[in-house]
Amino acid sequence: MITKNNNRSLESSKLSRRQALNIVETSYLSAATGLIWIALYYLPIGGAIFRLALPLPLSLLQLRRGFKTALEGVSLTVLLLIALMGPVRGPLFLFPYGFLALWLGWCWSRNCSWWFSWSFGVLIGTAGFLIRVLVLSLLVGENLWVVLTRAGSGLIEKVVDLFDLGFAPDIFLVQLAAMILVIFQELIYVICLHAIAFWLFPRLKAYLPDPPEILRGLISLDTL
Repeated sequence: MITKNNNRSLESSKLSRRQALNIVETSYLSAATGLIWIALYYLPIGGAIFRLALPLPLSLLQLRRGFKTALEGVSLTVLLLIALMGPVRGPLFLFPYGFLALWLGWCWSRNCSWWFSWSFGVLIGTAGFLIRVLVLSLLVGENLWVVLTRAGSGLIEKVVDLFDLGFAPDIFLVQLAAMILVIFQELIYVICLHAIAFWLFPRLKAYLPDPPEILRGLISLDTL
């Protein structure tokens, strides 16, 4: 009888220890994600580095503690950012970084192909980028999509001058070029997230599926 009681107490202590680790890791990684988002939003330098770091803590949390804990981490991050930045700028973290962190962590924890996680990650990143542009345009009272259409127009003009095509692009072509720039940006961004996680996470006892053969030349960092 005493042995059974001891076994039950040991099991309960193990469970409480696991729960404590879940709480600690969720708190720390959520706080780290919130600090990175605030730094991205307010600091004038390091934007590219902060963007690359944003989804990784919560993806790591999912690899180590599971989807439910990662979902709690995303919720905690959003609540923290709402308290620090307000009810509009705080939830913007979800578009696309929060959803992208959940998606990549889910794919990596199930050893999904990089092509699968990459392709749908680009869709999530593109949709999140467009939503963020829309919300920020409403906040500042200006159409921020105009900045992208100007970039698209400049790209078309360079192509026209390079090949001496001799025609003026219409508005549809300009919008299409702007959209292609957004998608291309997300293609590079999501594959960079894969590469950084593939290099960094094994050092933290979290492992990703191997990259496809065609990408192994690009992912040349030693993970051992």
